[in-house]
Amino acid sequence: MVKFRLGRYTVLVLCVALFALGLMLTPVGLGGRILVAIPGLLVLLGIWDLCQPWHSVLRNYPVIGHVRWMVEMVRPEIRQYLLEDENEATPFSRAQRSLVYRRSKGVSSDHPFGTILDVYADDYEFIVHSMRPADDADPKSFRITIGNDQCAKPYSASIFNISAMSFGSLSPNAIRALNKGAAIGNFYHDTGEGSISTYHRENGGDIVWEVASGYFGCRDANGKFDPVKFAEQATTDQVRMIEIKLSQGAKPGHGGILPAKKVTKEISETRGVPMGVDCISPSRHSAFTTPLEMMAFIQQLRTLSGGKPVGFKLCVGHPHEFMAIVKAMLASGVIPDFIVIDGGEGGTGAAPVEFSDHIGSPMREGLLFVHNTLVGAGLRDRIKVGAAGRLISAFDIATVLAIGADWANAARGYMFALGCIQSMSCHTNRCPTGVATQDLTRQRALVVPDKAERVAHFHDRTVNALADMLAAAGLSHPDDLEPHHLVHRISTTEVRQFDQVHHFLKEGQLVRGECELPYFRDNWARARADSFAETG
Repeated sequence: MVKFRLGRYTVLVLCVALFALGLMLTPVGLGGRILVAIPGLLVLLGIWDLCQPWHSVLRNYPVIGHVRWMVEMVRPEIRQYLLEDENEATPFSRAQRSLVYRRSKGVSSDHPFGTILDVYADDYEFIVHSMRPADDADPKSFRITIGNDQCAKPYSASIFNISAMSFGSLSPNAIRALNKGAAIGNFYHDTGEGSISTYHRENGGDIVWEVASGYFGCRDANGKFDPVKFAEQATTDQVRMIEIKLSQGAKPGHGGILPAKKVTKEISETRGVPMGVDCISPSRHSAFTTPLEMMAFIQQLRTLSGGKPVGFKLCVGHPHEFMAIVKAMLASGVIPDFIVIDGGEGGTGAAPVEFSDHIGSPMREGLLFVHNTLVGAGLRDRIKVGAAGRLISAFDIATVLAIGADWANAARGYMFALGCIQSMSCHTNRCPTGVATQDLTRQRALVVPDKAERVAHFHDRTVNALADMLAAAGLSHPDDLEPHHLVHRISTTEVRQFDQVHHFLKEGQLVRGECELPYFRDNWARARADSFAETG
């Protein structure tokens, strides 16, 4: 026999009582009938809760149990706006977001009353200043020439650019604003793997075309690489570089799927895929299967694009696989113009939790490994290296420049400049600020001229802050940053400069067989130019 416990059913009993009382008083007029209808509807809801088989809480706590779901719905907002610590990164702290918002709006980002960071906490980092600061350099000179001796059309890139974000993941207005901001600020806008849309073209900002395993925008009917379609777009003036995507930090080694119902006419035309069919991004490329074939593909893209810089992006996985690519460079003589390192801390609209949390080397480890491998192979001076992965401030940029990067990219930082509030709803198509949605009524909230100015302001003020930091350190250009200029706290009583924390190889050590570090020496021995598999 089931016992009826009043405590659990108090709200339902009150609803029944109010409904009965309302009927007894014979309500007059529309207002009176509404007052009776409300408890009546709650009684029906309570009966449904008692009978439904899916939610145990509702069976035990009819009506009042719905409060749990209501609170859960607003929990992220309550936590973010009322409870979250200023420096609690989830994944970006309130302090980081506020910095971007202030800089993008042209508001002073000066900080009163001293730092709120614990400067004696483990992992605290800082840049050392000079007793003879340098004169302030012109931030507009902070550019890097990308393109080696095999490239006919080198590109002068800003030190800080927009990382890969596709049309489809972002709204048309977001793409418009990002590209217009890039045009205003003279920096580049990476298309992401979704190819070049009409929205990328509208405002004439520099484009880096990311070519991924789906070959969107340059594929045939079977999803294979189409050189003719590639050349049609790659040779246009607005496309400045070609970036082959091997993997991304948020979900390395994982393909993707855009369900058929989300393949709109615009996305179909942009990506070159049919409507009514799932749009598949394979987990690996079909244009090459070995490191040597990859080098041949790079040379093919260089030729088809008219000699523009061609490189690749990856989140570092098996060390021997990247070293196999480097050995293929040496064997074939084909040297990519650049490599972009994406970190495991990178973001995406949606990814399996295990992939986001536990697959892919963090950006700094990946950057150090790639930089050291290229130095050890004698190729570093011919290949420029970019870094992407949760970079927001000028200090973030300085930390990666000091350990091997030539420039930095940011995705989510520029999303904040567009107005993103980190609502964590990118995958729902219900972005509250119109950044990551294809809903026409939601994306209209993003006003392109205003947000484009904010994107440009964020870039300019961040680079200006970098110039100020460098001058304080006695340096005149980002190229002057060295590992010993940055300091990492090991414990409350001990700090070390970056060159004391990290290992750095010497020029040509790997190819001469002089490297004594087991990690590099052993993985180099496992790598082979003709296969991504390790040697037996």
